Amino acid sequence: MHTPPRIIAHLDMDAFYASVELLHYPELRGRPVVVGGGRRHQPEEIADPLTGATTRRFATLERYAGRGVATTASYEARKLGVHSAMGLMKAAKLAPDAILLPSDFDAYREQSRRFKAAVRNIAPAIEDRGIDEIYIDLTELGASTHGSFDNAVAHVSDPAIDQVLDHAAITLIARAIKNAVKEATDLSCSIGIAPNKLLAKIASDLEKPDGLVILDATDVPTRIWPLAAKKINGIGPKASARLSSIGIATIGQLAQADVGVLADHFGRNTAHWMHEVAHGRDRREVVIESETKSISRETTFDRDLHAVRDRAALSAIFTDLCEKLAGDMQRKGYVARNIGLKLRYDDFSIATRATTLPLPTQDARVIRRVAGECARRAPLDKRIRLLGVRAGTLMRTDDAVALSSVAGQTPTRDLFEDLA
Repeated sequence: MHTPPRIIAHLDMDAFYASVELLHYPELRGRPVVVGGGRRHQPEEIADPLTGATTRRFATLERYAGRGVATTASYEARKLGVHSAMGLMKAAKLAPDAILLPSDFDAYREQSRRFKAAVRNIAPAIEDRGIDEIYIDLTELGASTHGSFDNAVAHVSDPAIDQVLDHAAITLIARAIKNAVKEATDLSCSIGIAPNKLLAKIASDLEKPDGLVILDATDVPTRIWPLAAKKINGIGPKASARLSSIGIATIGQLAQADVGVLADHFGRNTAHWMHEVAHGRDRREVVIESETKSISRETTFDRDLHAVRDRAALSAIFTDLCEKLAGDMQRKGYVARNIGLKLRYDDFSIATRATTLPLPTQDARVIRRVAGECARRAPLDKRIRLLGVRAGTLMRTDDAVALSSVAGQTPTRDLFEDLA
């Protein structure tokens, strides 16, 4: 029996955080926008005393001072050299007039939920890779035009497809998915389709924004080999620099490189992997069921906070993190038996502490109390740069026994209250 070729799609939302913000502030469309500011960068509403009309005043990068980093940037800001994870002080030098907005992760999570639900209505075989990207196994959907493919047909203007899937039909499925995402979120996405995850992910980035690229093995020499080696997911800045030092800049050069030479610099296993992916080969399956192992919330401060002098501020931030973590767990349907704390200090060292509970919880008060006890076991003699809380050893709420017995627990002492 003939086995149909795998058809794997990678869907990546376009400049996701920035695009969600532009739904809130449409007047910023076409302007360079950077997301990553703090609460003080919230747009200011200004009412005209004569007409009563309301306008917004936005912060810009020009006067930014702090150690924050860009969560994302609009395509207009990217053209100026700003990118995610860039320090905002550096971004300010490149794009001083760019608008700076605070992050709104609740809004991002809601739009993430919407676009994934829209895709599942058409193609349920999804691997969730984060808030703004997914892999989709279209193999069965694309093998014929019957069954669940009827859902895809309903989203496009031309449903006249009564044939075994061909290149045109793949395009139609992809457009159906893109249309569904647009209808659900008013946002655009880019989709790459290929015989494997490696090529699909590369393809989704080739024609952003709102791109649709279909690749197969015959396209590797012409479409993939001219690209920089760092375009391969898994070849980061350090590996890319090491490849460059031995004269390898492109994926094509990597494909033609001697495996023995690669092994001398990266080890035998990594060299073999590089050789395979440079030729467009990837055997990984789309992992449809991937159970969440932990859920966390953390925040990096605009300035380092002292455990004693900034106790009130730390306590308020900590309470907010615990409440949001509990809300995340409740929305996702999890309870946890392990609660942890993460501290990053001003010297960038990290301390983590965790406690295992006798009974699982998703209650913010219990999380706050237990994480507070973890904090008392951590060094607090240095200024704190980052504070985070984590819930682990998760189980589904429906499977948890005696959850109600822990719901009424109350916190004992306030975080940092005894440190003065």
